[in-house]
Amino acid sequence: MRDISRLFSIVVIVVMLLLTVRMMIMADRTKPDIDFGEEIASLLPENSTDSGMDIAAAKSSGFSRLLRWGVVRGGPNGGQPKPDPGTPELLSRYNSLYVGDTSKKTIYLTFDEGYENGHTEKILDVLYENEVNAIFFITGPYLEKEDELIRRMVDEGHAVGNHTISHKSLPTLSDEEIEKETTGLDRRFYEKYGTNMIFLRPPRGEYSERTLRITSDLGYVNVFWSFAYDDWNTGKQRGWEYAFNKVTNNLHNGAILLLHAVSSDNAEALDAIIKEARRRGYEFGDVFDLEDVARREN
Repeated sequence: MRDISRLFSIVVIVVMLLLTVRMMIMADRTKPDIDFGEEIASLLPENSTDSGMDIAAAKSSGFSRLLRWGVVRGGPNGGQPKPDPGTPELLSRYNSLYVGDTSKKTIYLTFDEGYENGHTEKILDVLYENEVNAIFFITGPYLEKEDELIRRMVDEGHAVGNHTISHKSLPTLSDEEIEKETTGLDRRFYEKYGTNMIFLRPPRGEYSERTLRITSDLGYVNVFWSFAYDDWNTGKQRGWEYAFNKVTNNLHNGAILLLHAVSSDNAEALDAIIKEARRRGYEFGDVFDLEDVARREN
C-alpha cells in the first residue's frame, strides 16, 4: 500500500512539472524578445507642451549628441505640430522627415511592430477594405517569427520598414554597430522577400546627426512622426473610443501618424479613424511617396 501511495505521489509531481513547463512555453510564445517598456514615442504627459530635445544641450553638443524626437501637438482643428527649432532643417539635410506635404490634406499611416500581440491581422483587414497602405516598421525577431503577416504586408502593397534588429538606441552604438543593426535586418528581409527596405525608424525615437548621416549614406529615409501617443503600453489600453478621439483630434495636413500594432485600442478604432478622416476631407497618401518627399526636400 505504501508503494502505491509513493507511486501516486511521484505521478502527481511529474504531472505538475509537465503542466508548469507547458505554461512556461505558452507564456514565452507571446513574450517579446526585446524589452519595449521604454518607448519614447510618447513618454510626454498627455497635455504636455514640451518637445523632446534639450535645445541648449543640443546646440553645444555637436555631431554625436543623443537627441529624442518630440513634437508639440497642434491640437484640434488641423493645427500643425511644432518640432524642436532647427530639427526640420537637420532632418532634411539627411533625407529624413517627420511630416509630408503640409499644403495638402494628406495623411500617412505607420505602425511600429516590435512584437506580435494578435492585432496585426485585423489591422491589415481594415487597411485592405479601405484601400489604404501603411509602413510597418519591424524588428529582427518579428522578421523571423511572423512570416505570414509580413508576406501579406508585402503582397497587399504596404511598405515594410526597418526598426533595426534588436531595437537598440542608435546613438549609443558605434558606426559599425549601426550598420549591422540596419543592413543586417535589411539583408535578411531581402533574402526572404526579394526587396530591400527603404524606410528606417530609429528605435525609441533616439537619434543624432551622426546616426542620420550614417543611415542616410546607407540609403535609408529616416521616418519620424508628427503624431504619436502612449498606445504602446499594453497595460494601459482605454477602449477604442479613446484611440479614435486621440487620433482624430490631432489630424493635420501631411500627418505621419505613429501607431503601435500591439494596441487593441488602435486595432478596434482604425476603421472608424479612416472613415472619419475622409469625412473631414483628408485622404490617405501612398506611403512610398514619402521617399520622394524626403529626397526632394534635400
